[in-house]
Amino acid sequence: MKVKDGDQAPLNSKNFARDQIFELSDQVLSQEVRGETVLLDLASEKYFGLDPVATRVWQLLEAGMTLGDVFETLLGEFDVEPGQLEDDIHSLLVSLNEAGLIRPSARPVES
Repeated sequence: MKVKDGDQAPLNSKNFARDQIFELSDQVLSQEVRGETVLLDLASEKYFGLDPVATRVWQLLEAGMTLGDVFETLLGEFDVEPGQLEDDIHSLLVSLNEAGLIRPSARPVES
């Protein structure tokens, strides 16, 4: 799972809760092309590329899923060890967050 951009900020150690929801920036346009997604950040005028797995994460975030639901969905869809998936999702979310493409939502999770 990668965000492809030469100016990617370094990862930090921020942890996200399983019930965390993320909001996609309203300054980002996205287009899926052959299983990958191209993002254009209108604010910075930078393009970002998401590989197929990161594209799936983007789709699930766009659907308003919690981090726990994203994890469980991907665990069911891909042949991956839970620990590796957790690390990969965390790295992707930190990268997307630092690039200003997503942000943790302050709105409560609906029951």
